[in-house]
Amino acid sequence: MSISRRTVMAAGAAGVAAAAAGTTPAFAAGRAEQVGGRPVREHFGTLADGTRVHRWTVAAGGTRLRVLSYGGIVQSLDIPDRRGRYANVSLGFDNLEDYVSGSPYFGAIIGRYGNRIAGGAFTLDGSTYRLPVNDGPNSLHGGDKGFDKRVWDVEPYAQGPDTGLTLRYVSADGEMGYPGTLRVRVDYVLTPRGDFRVQYEATTDRPTVVNLTNHTYFNLAGEGNGSILDHTLRIAASRYTPVDSTLIPTGELARVAHTPFDFRTGKPIGRDIRAAHPQVLFGRGYDHNFALDKGLTGAPQHVVTVTEPVSGRVMEIATTEPGVQFYSGNFLDGTLAGASGKVYRQGDGFCLETQHFPDSPNQPSFPSTVLRPGRTYRSTTVHSFAAR
Repeated sequence: MSISRRTVMAAGAAGVAAAAAGTTPAFAAGRAEQVGGRPVREHFGTLADGTRVHRWTVAAGGTRLRVLSYGGIVQSLDIPDRRGRYANVSLGFDNLEDYVSGSPYFGAIIGRYGNRIAGGAFTLDGSTYRLPVNDGPNSLHGGDKGFDKRVWDVEPYAQGPDTGLTLRYVSADGEMGYPGTLRVRVDYVLTPRGDFRVQYEATTDRPTVVNLTNHTYFNLAGEGNGSILDHTLRIAASRYTPVDSTLIPTGELARVAHTPFDFRTGKPIGRDIRAAHPQVLFGRGYDHNFALDKGLTGAPQHVVTVTEPVSGRVMEIATTEPGVQFYSGNFLDGTLAGASGKVYRQGDGFCLETQHFPDSPNQPSFPSTVLRPGRTYRSTTVHSFAAR
């Protein structure tokens, strides 16, 4: 049986008051809700320094999104299955304390530089910049207090028929070792058909490097509903960037053909995840950047399709970025319990982080991540959902 997104939306359009009030039973019962008009804000928690953190709820086209001002975190993303039953398909917590103390970047905006920079250093225009080392010998996701641990300014977004949130943050010159004052804007947008679009913009007053992404962990069967290894994944990439034992790219653009990294025609994530391949051993599964065949583009192009066979949920990703980091949740080790109250184990979620390549500041052959004064960094990624 195949049900279009339009049919699911029409069948489930029942009221919105519970979502606007911050309750979830109507979604759990499988009724699509829309927060009619403007996003709704509520208090979510307070940081140790007294800073209040808010949660925003926005819905459109049968999709509901909840976002925290702390880290710009996507706390939940509710979409229907083939029978119109809703589930949150993003991993995360139900309280602020767990996000602060133990989150592996669940749902967060990542910056100033997503992914790894070798040795925690890079040279730009003859000057060498030292970054916090927080992942073995390397700097990961902007350092030990990256954008994922900052409180963002949030306001409603509305443009044409679209609704959503605008998040802003100013990263000071020298923050986490990066040069230049970086002014960042991220728009989380829901369209009338329920697509989730993420738009990034940034400007700087000094030459710097920028690589922004989002670190949502997905499970299309629903958060806490077990492994993602039976999800079928297709990535339009003929090459990937092999890594060393510390997960830094070697500089090679290797062919995926005849390797566990060939997702060009689609296959279950778990089919080759235990293959005796040195790259799978380094990553403890998949934790690699795929060089998209389309390269860097001015408008988003479709590059990824993920299908969950039981629910029928399908997620398609289009992006302007030249790469996508596919991470199969290898380091989820049973020590974290999510919003459902269930423990997250290895392979219970996956990430598809659209991006420029890891360690680009130290890899001249990779697409450049340098941003200079007078230029604007722009990047867009669109997640589209269906049920079949």
